[in-house]
Amino acid sequence: MSSLQLYNTRSRTTEPFKPLKAGKASIYLCGATVQSFPHIGHIRSGVNFDILRRWLTHSGFDTTFIRNVTDIDDKILQKSEIEKMPWWALAMKYEREFAASYAALNVLPPTYEPRATGHITQMIELMTLLIERGAAYAPGNGDVYLEVRKLTSYLTLSRQKLDDLLPADDAEEKFKKDPRDFALWKGAKPGEPSWPTPWGPGRPGWHLECSAMAHAYLGEDFDIHGGGLDLIFPHHENEIAQSEAAGYGFAKIWMHNAWVTTSGEKMSKSLGNTLQVKELLKSVRGIELRWYLGSAHYRSMLEFSPEALQESATAFRRIEAFLNNAQSILGKEIEPSLSPAVVAAFNNDLAVPEVLALISESLRAGNSAITSQDQKSIKSAASEIRGALAILGCDPFDSAFAQGGSEKNDKALDGVIALALEQRKAARDRKDFAASDAIRDGLAALGILIEDTAQGPRWSISPTEIG
Repeated sequence: MSSLQLYNTRSRTTEPFKPLKAGKASIYLCGATVQSFPHIGHIRSGVNFDILRRWLTHSGFDTTFIRNVTDIDDKILQKSEIEKMPWWALAMKYEREFAASYAALNVLPPTYEPRATGHITQMIELMTLLIERGAAYAPGNGDVYLEVRKLTSYLTLSRQKLDDLLPADDAEEKFKKDPRDFALWKGAKPGEPSWPTPWGPGRPGWHLECSAMAHAYLGEDFDIHGGGLDLIFPHHENEIAQSEAAGYGFAKIWMHNAWVTTSGEKMSKSLGNTLQVKELLKSVRGIELRWYLGSAHYRSMLEFSPEALQESATAFRRIEAFLNNAQSILGKEIEPSLSPAVVAAFNNDLAVPEVLALISESLRAGNSAITSQDQKSIKSAASEIRGALAILGCDPFDSAFAQGGSEKNDKALDGVIALALEQRKAARDRKDFAASDAIRDGLAALGILIEDTAQGPRWSISPTEIG
């Protein structure tokens, strides 16, 4: 049905996307463990899979997109002790921070966003099924483990050998039949939150929640499972193990985005504060940070540096300036469209770098058309650029990136600047260049940049003045 080709981590090949149900697409994305402020390493996954979702929707698929929230685990319990607040309050605090960061970068809300603690019943049902099928066991201490040596297939995603694995460091080995068996459920410990089960009170293991929630919202089989490269093992490998052991087909295509790196290494916790989304949004706008995070192919590492971020933001501003100029010249809103080349690039495993190259070509053609006052070519270039930006989630005319806060405020800002530009023009006409420069410099001090063009002055808001 679709010409979309996607790289499947499990098969190590690029495959045509053939949905399980005609005209529909189902995606499960591993979301945040909400125990700290989000940094760009976390949010890159959200941006990458948001582009996939937008492309599937544009391609005509009715898309169901699930992104979970892990709101109970060891890290959350440890952090709650450090911050001296209840674990559930800490989880909610950081869940809201993630939501704010997603919104600032125009990542569409998921169709459903289930929390682990809201699906304990489904987890108990899954464990019961696994024990009945002989794939899991409860040793009597409140824990429940998956017995990996009983699996007909294991490690098909990471392609490791079972005997080469280190012990699963999630519970005491003395209760396990094999040290590589992993915990589906952890028996209660003093002072920790717990929920009742047939095997004793406790809390979920990390891997169990995703299998249970994917099944609850997408069924036994679904199209695409996504997440970061670091989740391939053990998390995704163990999701497959417990889901297939339960008799589910589970995900057909596995997609993984690469890391944000610094100095060639995975982004370290020591740099986490400076690379938090809320901190970076003090120097660039949300649309510019999204443009940067989405600029590399999702399977390629993205090497972060402040200089690279600023260069990327400057490049985006040139595109934005052209679109503003084109709309002003044409006197009407530019309708987005997609060129066949852009369609082919998105269908080629979301080849965003190819799309950016095509945008650059259209930008050069559009700016040349402005110089020659070729309105037909201006319209064509602007339309194709805006169409591509919409899929990338970086359309500057998208209301998600409105700078005025409301339509009324936007109109007021437009009117005030237009009045200032009229006064500047009057000063220039009477050759009072000191007054003209003073108006320009006064606007610049407020973050309003003026560009004089053959068609008249254009203005834009300096991103360094935001916040």
